Amino acid sequence: MKILILCNKTPYPPKEGGPIAMNAIIEGLYRAGHDVKVLAVNSNKYNIRPEEIPEAYRKKTKIETVFINLSVQPHKALVNLFSGKSYHVERFISKDLESKLTEILLKEHYDIVQLETLYMSPYVDLIRKYSNARIVLRSHNIEHLIWERVAAITRNPLKKLYLKHLAKTLKNYELGMLNRYDGIATITKKDGETLRSLGCKIPLIAIPFGIDLSGFKKNPGIEPEFPSLFHLGSMNWMPNQEGIRWFLDEVWPRVHQAFPDLKFYVAGRNMPQWLVQTKLPNVIVTGEVDDAFAFMYSKAVEIVPLFSGSGIRIKIIEGMAAGKAIVSTTIGAEGINVESGKNILIADTPEEFAGAVKRVVSDKTLCQTLGENARKLIEQDHDNRKLIKKLEMFYNEIIG
Repeated sequence: MKILILCNKTPYPPKEGGPIAMNAIIEGLYRAGHDVKVLAVNSNKYNIRPEEIPEAYRKKTKIETVFINLSVQPHKALVNLFSGKSYHVERFISKDLESKLTEILLKEHYDIVQLETLYMSPYVDLIRKYSNARIVLRSHNIEHLIWERVAAITRNPLKKLYLKHLAKTLKNYELGMLNRYDGIATITKKDGETLRSLGCKIPLIAIPFGIDLSGFKKNPGIEPEFPSLFHLGSMNWMPNQEGIRWFLDEVWPRVHQAFPDLKFYVAGRNMPQWLVQTKLPNVIVTGEVDDAFAFMYSKAVEIVPLFSGSGIRIKIIEGMAAGKAIVSTTIGAEGINVESGKNILIADTPEEFAGAVKRVVSDKTLCQTLGENARKLIEQDHDNRKLIKKLEMFYNEIIG
């Protein structure tokens, strides 16, 4: 098949959730023998100079990028309050991207155009105009659900009001687009069930995030610091910031009191100043790390304290593939076939979360058992080769 993949971020470098998920499918489809072409948004929020993309990657993906400034512009945000349109979506509409996409569609015939996230949906009509390809949405999240959850836990009344507006307009757009694709591939079964309940009538399949297990060694030769805690994630994603703030405010004091020598490492891109400047005891903010896998292997217990968001947490999947013990909230582990006490520990209140952390950092055998069982789950449910075959079958059914 000839497949055009339209991305809301550059899949290279795969250093945060979205690009990692996009790159897994791109690499998987290429290895399965398909002709893959990538057109990606290159923005100020996730920027790369095209010349930094390795030649081998450019050759197999034929990647092209178009720059879009995704900065929040106060005037446009204010005008949007009265337009009824989704400001989240409007920011991705670009004449330059329209021109480049038109050029690509006129030059080549494609069997499938895969839209990575809802935010590429404004280009559906243009694709229909210039191509007979089947259009498939790769849904990473139920987007409006993220913002409904963020609004629900926001305390500032004016900010809460604005976030509710953003969630409402995004929901209207998301539901309005539901049946305008030829198919939808959700990242979790739960997301698929949600879309069905919201009125989706087109072909739909759940394709979880897939891991190339050859990149996750069971015994990497790195002795983890035990006990230790870590969090690894992009910190320009609001749910991550909220979760870490909650953990530091509500959970860490309880844990630190019980284990005064225990260290908590926070790593990831785009660290906010409030976190960089934190002076909490034994909280080590490292920022972006050169080798995320080496960082992960060097620590003992991953924490994922999320209370908003949707879809699937890729850092949990990667942590489980690396054999890490994980403590997460219910929402953090959403969409993954986990069992608390067997391959993860789930806790939702400060008392429960602190209790789970204390339990695992005081019992090295439990830590190792959770990690071993987590790895088995990933081998069973998230092997990328198996998932790509499932996606191929879905595409063949849609093409007819």
